[in-house]
Amino acid sequence: MAKAKKQKKIEKKVVKAQVKPLKREVARLQRELDAASALLPDTPVKPVGPAISPLAPAGGFPDLPVIAGAEFAAAQAGVRYKGRTDVMMARLAPGSVVAGVFTRSATRSAPVLDCEAKIGAEAGPQQGAAIVVNSGNSNAFTGTAGAEAVAAICAATAKAAGVPEARVFTSSTGVIGEPLPHERITAVLGDLAADLSANALPQAARAIMTTDTFPKGAGATIEIDGQPIRIAGIAKGSGMIAPDMATMLVYIFTDARIARAPLQRMLARLTDETFNCITVDGDTSTSDTLLIAATGKSKAPEIADLRSAPAKAFQDALRGVMLNLAHQVVRDGEGATKFVEIRVTGAASKADARTVAMAIANSPLVKTAIAGEDPNWGRIVMAVGKSGAKADRDTLSIRFGDILVAEKGWVAESYAEEAGAAYMRRDELVIGVDLGLGRDAATVWTCDLTHRYIDINADYRS
Repeated sequence: MAKAKKQKKIEKKVVKAQVKPLKREVARLQRELDAASALLPDTPVKPVGPAISPLAPAGGFPDLPVIAGAEFAAAQAGVRYKGRTDVMMARLAPGSVVAGVFTRSATRSAPVLDCEAKIGAEAGPQQGAAIVVNSGNSNAFTGTAGAEAVAAICAATAKAAGVPEARVFTSSTGVIGEPLPHERITAVLGDLAADLSANALPQAARAIMTTDTFPKGAGATIEIDGQPIRIAGIAKGSGMIAPDMATMLVYIFTDARIARAPLQRMLARLTDETFNCITVDGDTSTSDTLLIAATGKSKAPEIADLRSAPAKAFQDALRGVMLNLAHQVVRDGEGATKFVEIRVTGAASKADARTVAMAIANSPLVKTAIAGEDPNWGRIVMAVGKSGAKADRDTLSIRFGDILVAEKGWVAESYAEEAGAAYMRRDELVIGVDLGLGRDAATVWTCDLTHRYIDINADYRS
């Protein structure tokens, strides 16, 4: 038996040694193809990743419920690349309310600052609203020119969409530190307004993509007193993902009847349970924006008391949509091949549980071991120890899925390296850490760190 195991281990090493050069050769050929494509005339954008992430949800973009009172359109403005859909508009019916959360970055973008200034204002019942988003340029760290670009876009959108300028919310995503060519955006706003459709949310999802490999959408429908309430959301995000409020760019629409204040409270609470629990690379964007708009067109009763059963049902549905979108962002992490759930239990406090979970999820050593399918549990021990949270070697236990790996300050007697290695070959992994010190817990989601992440970000501005 021992001889057979040894032979199997040798064979595995031989296969691994043969596969690694092939992977390097594939990466080299991809870089040469990218370089050649960039020289072709009329090439709109150099490929920056695979056609679609291997972790993308099966079935492609989902069928989303139509939200009464919300219309969408997308266009090619050439913000950075020609021939690429890069601007979207959403127009909201009069009486719609808008809530939002934004990055807490000290260098947040001009669109974020403008949205923050507008988001708390109450609107009249006859006032509609609009959201305009561009990809290709983040309009961040652009000084007074950035604020002027936002003002120009808001003024032109108000005129094209027939909404008050104070009710126009803009977002930009892409390269930091380059002036936004806002005239290219204002030039297509008339066409966007003319093309608005309740069924164009999938096109809007594509327009906000940067290094994303697939558009992200999620929806839900619930019934309250026999009347449906619908929720539909889209998101973009692939890199620079370690949210400190919400994440990247996310837009959620519902026909629920709910006032802005309770919607804002609900959104803030759910954000901490969803988008603030994901990380791709540990970097927080300057442009993170999450907006939710409620048109009030549902015939279901108004959601007023957040402690009521209808409110809880709506909140559960909204949480499901937000968590789905958050997971899709991780699944589309730049270069990702593994979707990883980190579960921390037995912590002395909730803060400690989250600190340990994020330390593991953001560790380059842990993430590269996962990419290499190496069950190197010592790196998890390292991440726990460096986190600063309360921990004790002799009470700590580690699991890969259902496999007990380490406990009582040492490797578990029942653990077999072959079992750990086999588990790490899965596309979706669960790493469990029990600190054995208390009753608090936290769960976060991340992905592996591959060489493709370096390839994408080394060429991001080219």
